[in-house]
Amino acid sequence: MRPLTPPPATASIDEIIALTGKYLPEKSGEMLRRAFDLACQVYAAHPQRLSGDPYISHPLAVARILATMRLDLPTVISGLLHKALRGKNPTSVAELTELFGPEVARIVSGATKIGDLQFQSQLDYKAENVKKLLLAMSADIRVLLVKLADHLHDMQTATFVEPARQRELAQDTRDLYAPLASRLGIDWIKRELEDLSFQYLNPEEYAALSSQIEMSLAERQAFVDQIKRTLSEKLHQNGIHDFVLLGRPKHLYSIYRKLIAQNISIDKVYDKVAFRVIVQTVGECYEVMGIVHTLWKSIPSRFKDFISSPKANLYQSLHTSVIGPHGDFMEIQIRTREMDELANDGIAAHWAYKEGSAISPRDARLFHWLKQLVQNLQEVDDSQEFLEAVKVELDHAEVYVLTPNGDVKELPTGSTPLDFAYSIHTQIGHHCTGAKINGRLVPLRHELQHGDVVEVITSPGQHPNQGWLALVKTSRARNRIRHWLNQEEQERFLESGREIWERELRRRNLSLKRLIKTDAVRELIRKLGGNALEDLLRKTGSGKITPQAIDEALKPLALVEEKAREPEGGGEAVPTGLPIKLKPGRPRKTGQSPVVIDGVDNVLVKISNCCLPMPGDAIGGFITAGRGVSVHKADCRNLVNADPNRRVPVRWNSAEGGGHKAKVRVLARDGKGLLAAICNQIVAEDAYILDAQAHSSPAVVGATINLVLEVTDREHLAVIIQRLMGVRGVLEARRV
Repeated sequence: MRPLTPPPATASIDEIIALTGKYLPEKSGEMLRRAFDLACQVYAAHPQRLSGDPYISHPLAVARILATMRLDLPTVISGLLHKALRGKNPTSVAELTELFGPEVARIVSGATKIGDLQFQSQLDYKAENVKKLLLAMSADIRVLLVKLADHLHDMQTATFVEPARQRELAQDTRDLYAPLASRLGIDWIKRELEDLSFQYLNPEEYAALSSQIEMSLAERQAFVDQIKRTLSEKLHQNGIHDFVLLGRPKHLYSIYRKLIAQNISIDKVYDKVAFRVIVQTVGECYEVMGIVHTLWKSIPSRFKDFISSPKANLYQSLHTSVIGPHGDFMEIQIRTREMDELANDGIAAHWAYKEGSAISPRDARLFHWLKQLVQNLQEVDDSQEFLEAVKVELDHAEVYVLTPNGDVKELPTGSTPLDFAYSIHTQIGHHCTGAKINGRLVPLRHELQHGDVVEVITSPGQHPNQGWLALVKTSRARNRIRHWLNQEEQERFLESGREIWERELRRRNLSLKRLIKTDAVRELIRKLGGNALEDLLRKTGSGKITPQAIDEALKPLALVEEKAREPEGGGEAVPTGLPIKLKPGRPRKTGQSPVVIDGVDNVLVKISNCCLPMPGDAIGGFITAGRGVSVHKADCRNLVNADPNRRVPVRWNSAEGGGHKAKVRVLARDGKGLLAAICNQIVAEDAYILDAQAHSSPAVVGATINLVLEVTDREHLAVIIQRLMGVRGVLEARRV
């Protein structure tokens, strides 16, 4: 099959120096020649290309593409050396740094393929390569520019490789490299990569479409000339003289996608030609738009203003579709010269050499979307799921929607209110019940359209469920939903595991609470393969530890029942080593509330167990369903995330003198009498111990003691903590 374009002629270092000489300082040629000499040494041991050319022809071609894009010197040098860290005679990062500086070393290192790593499957290998590429290019976007040039030349010379390898390269091109070029705004690379992948993935369709387009060349050129003549005359009549008017056929793959999407034949594709008007000012862009709409009838649904609302890669242009003189649809783009340069070269235009200038904050903002992409995808572990998520995130089909404040959000086509909600904040997504689109209520499954104004509706009682995964398009939303569902599942495992252990222990006249207060717990955790008690319970709830395994583990522990037996008189069991009994909390005076809600009486007030606020803490409250007012520390996450409409101002009751719970964690070197010494200090300060749990870790020579105390206020607790820090062997004591 005849390739779309013949393989490019072999480049030379002289050609590259001549290209860079048009925009780089004269001394750059010397650096390029030194890089070429090193490349010749390194690549000498590489096998020749399948085309029969020496291997050095490939890095030269990559460097030529980068020089054609007028990129800076480190990028062009990196193109020459982008495979220099692999092979039989590789160089090193240290040598690259010494010869050409840290920028070149970083770019080459990031662009180097990970061919020497081993994975369980080809899928894992591919996913890991993509992850490494995304991480490297998020640190320096020039890594991706080098990889794009590398892959473009591989595709241009793919006619020499085996058909299976052709399809593999083409699939990577369609799934990853062409979408990345699109997101970076490098339109000419995107179009060429898409057409090259189309040639190898759909050879029959490519051949047929190419032939049909070729046959209509003369007719299409006559149509282009007619439109350009009509529009040019009209622009001159309206006083616009300094402009460029272009008409070019759309690339084959974009026409093919339209055929598939609309299920039509080639003769029904009316907008096979795209027109572009390049003017001097933004004002002239809108003036030309008005002139176009007076000449031909516009199609309102296909008008897009990317000047007032640029894309994430700063692409700007006016797009409109009109019905032409023969009833054909025509797409017309209108932009300034600067916008046109950015539309063709995208982010690469911002890395073009500018003598004496550094990367501006404006340029740096271009890469925000890339860092967000990497952050969203880092949480995806499954290789298949990861690659699918990359496809969705890089899909060039996008919708632009607005917040009620007018902020623009860019989302993949097919996104729903849930995707929009999670793009704002995780908690807004978790509690999303629906949305108002342009003032109209819509369900969560509603697909967002260009220009929609979206207002998210939330409810504190709403939480994610499994069905939400089928409603979202973005990896950010999917990851956040899965994380929440996993946490909920872990809580269910914990509760279920607790019930199973209680049932098994009741058969021995024991309880989990009593068991915890014996030395047997540590032995059980070791036997059953847990890291801590909660881990043991979760594994039991998930089925990893069966009741039979629990029964077998408990059998040898003959002393369990004796150690956990209740003391005479029915009081609570005492942890081994404690010199005192655990005491109940002091009863609060009837009718007194620790917290006052100004202007409101006889309201049930509950001190939240999640943060256990006490007098001296800044607090807030919110109204709960059927449980009165829940009081939290002011910085408690549950209070911060509560519905603002349910919040109420609260303050401590200065007349109330009851006790308050406080959780304290003590880290100490394990030793005889440690627990007794700690408890003595607490009792000496007239505080009660409501609960105490201690455990040691084999991995750390030390003990962790978790205490629940009853104190009067923060000052009282501070004194206790200070005394605990004075106990021999205590490393840390703090409120939790």
